[in-house]
Amino acid sequence: MQETVLTILPQSIRKLLDGLPPGVLGEAEELRLREGRPLELVLRGRHVYVSASGALVEDGKEGYIPDRMDCHQLLDILTNHSVYTLEEELRRGYITVKGGHRVGISGKAVLDKGAVKQLRDISSFNIRIARELRDAAKPLLPKLLDVPAGTIHHTLVISPPQQGKTTLIRDMARLISSGEWNIAGMPRALKVGIVDERSEIAAVVKGVPSFDVGPRTDVLDSCPKAEGMMMMIRSMSPDVLIVDEIGRPEDANAIHEALRAGIRVIATAHGLSFEDIRSRPMLKELMQEQVFSRYVVLGHTYGIGRIYRIYDSDGRMMDSVIARNSRYA
Repeated sequence: MQETVLTILPQSIRKLLDGLPPGVLGEAEELRLREGRPLELVLRGRHVYVSASGALVEDGKEGYIPDRMDCHQLLDILTNHSVYTLEEELRRGYITVKGGHRVGISGKAVLDKGAVKQLRDISSFNIRIARELRDAAKPLLPKLLDVPAGTIHHTLVISPPQQGKTTLIRDMARLISSGEWNIAGMPRALKVGIVDERSEIAAVVKGVPSFDVGPRTDVLDSCPKAEGMMMMIRSMSPDVLIVDEIGRPEDANAIHEALRAGIRVIATAHGLSFEDIRSRPMLKELMQEQVFSRYVVLGHTYGIGRIYRIYDSDGRMMDSVIARNSRYA
């Protein structure tokens, strides 16, 4: 577990985790803190609990039980002692902290005309631990290059949550803006624009990315995707535009604007398979229009790596790539 995660935790929780073996913390993917229920760690997809003595246990009855003070202290740290300064983030149900870690929250929703106005009585926290995995996209990138055009194919990355979509496109941004290829006809590097609505791709802190997203990359942080894509097109003239988790009609309109401007788009979408996303109206429309010429479906880990299946614009599988040492990719 990264040091930046430990610094946002109440002292009582931090003390328990500090007592765990370093190898265990290094495998942590999620830390879930719920008032009145056992403290949970997710390690490589396996859930365990942390006992009051700082040991890992399988039985939740033996786990440490966070109380109301633990939850209040965590929220106080996350909001820097001012809940009102993060009112919009709290309304959306998550806060992104330094290091790109995303803290999901839940409690009692307060409605205004049928829409969520704010959350109160917050009693559950899910800390998703972000990791930078350099070269996660390196085996895949050559399959996505549009060499005749001297750029990259319009690409949609598909996978269920927590399977590494964001990690993958973060590394793609770095590789593309660094020109990590040695292929005749390709430019030295391309300009990349990232619209980072949830502050997860680049993990911007005070305007500066915490992760390495490459030397020719500009980031628009905490901005809605559709509006952000339009702003990037007008102001930064990227060669490649990268966005995470598209799915709304306004996202499709912005993608079409990028295409008309000659900008290549790399995006992600939640889905179990290529066929699965056909059932979503907006994505189905983009697929029928053959906006994306490459689809990458993330599979489960295979041996010591992860398998990526690559499809063309008609949904025909073209190739597969195994990325080694990609436990979190």
